[in-house]
Amino acid sequence: MIWLTWRQFRLPAAAVAAIVVTLAIVLVIIQLPSAADAQSLFDQITDLDYSLYYAGLIVLYAIPPIIGIFWGAPLITRELETGTYRLVWNQTVTRGRWLAVKLGTAGLVAVTVGGLAGLVVSWWAGPIDTATLTTPNSSFGARMEPVVFAARGIVPIGYSAFAFVLGVTVGILVRRTVAAMAVTLVAYIAVQLIVPVAVRPYIVPPDQQTVAITEENITMIGINESGRVERLGVENQPGSWLLSNETVDPAGNPIKLGEAVALAECSVTLPNQAGPPPGPPTACFAKLTSLGYRQELTYQPASRFWGLQALELAVYLALTALLTWLSFRLIRRRLS
Repeated sequence: MIWLTWRQFRLPAAAVAAIVVTLAIVLVIIQLPSAADAQSLFDQITDLDYSLYYAGLIVLYAIPPIIGIFWGAPLITRELETGTYRLVWNQTVTRGRWLAVKLGTAGLVAVTVGGLAGLVVSWWAGPIDTATLTTPNSSFGARMEPVVFAARGIVPIGYSAFAFVLGVTVGILVRRTVAAMAVTLVAYIAVQLIVPVAVRPYIVPPDQQTVAITEENITMIGINESGRVERLGVENQPGSWLLSNETVDPAGNPIKLGEAVALAECSVTLPNQAGPPPGPPTACFAKLTSLGYRQELTYQPASRFWGLQALELAVYLALTALLTWLSFRLIRRRLS
């Protein structure tokens, strides 16, 4: 069974493995420049380094759905479509053993590929990720931010395992290879969109911090059509994942600056020609402070990176285990 499963699976496995190996070789050969501090590192980064940085993100995002679509979905569906599973079951091979060998062989390769890709990219981008911990407003995202978080550390292991077993389960349910591949892709993307929004920010209660509003710490000013400042954003802790950046009144209630009559100083005269509007006068910020307005930040600090990685990996492994159980149940009860 193991030999047969490997022969059926070796070509798609070799294709994905070749992508990971090629990326790893390139990253090992073209390493980031050494630097004494963060600013020196950013000054030495070339266009090629930028390209490799984003190529690593793309590959890490692409590997799990590719595994789910081209490894997981056809693994059982192809057997169901052709009817070859009946021949195997008549050779003293039980349904449970048949599925266990297929899941175990291909699943182990999927987890290995995802894990190695994640570790190689994390190792190469390590100096940049470290530099973002001390550099505010860097052109690179902090590793705690959703876009980077999913392509670092150990979570690619969970993504790969989940995508693979998701494809297998969908294939057993749909029983059509092309349809199973499409459903797997949609389902995987849906989960990947839901988790960073509804699970990851709150799996550990986020921290909150209230800070004064000054000209020095403001990073964003939103101006409405009438020239009123309606939204402000202040500088967050470097390396953290900012969840909200709200202006609050002295009682701690969120407010809309554009509707606050007392803040008339926060209006500007918009230019007739195209171009960015001028910033509000300095009196605006002084008035905000004197009236007791503050900025409330809600964020996940950089120190929680590995904790959140471990928790999210556990979530995806739990989903993988649930889908695995469902696959065995479907094989034993629905197929004849």
